[in-house]
Amino acid sequence: MARNKILVPQAKQQMDQFKYESAQEVGVTLQPGYNGDLTARQAGSIGGQMVKKMIYDYQKRQAGEQAEPLYQDLNQVKQQNQQSQQR
Repeated sequence: MARNKILVPQAKQQMDQFKYESAQEVGVTLQPGYNGDLTARQAGSIGGQMVKKMIYDYQKRQAGEQAEPLYQDLNQVKQQNQQSQQR
């Protein structure tokens, strides 16, 4: 039984692309098809990155701002957070 059912079937290709992009951003290599050799930590980091990006996009839209380019914006937020922690 599949737990990760796509709610909008027309978005399947875009969601797959989103998954591969998120995996690349966290340094995990995904292969087309079965990826059962991933550790739980690797799989979780991909899912966590996807959720982080979706929440960020939602917050930007709620603030009336354009959310693209998302990856660049997230890197800037990450750098700002690191700088504020160093102070």
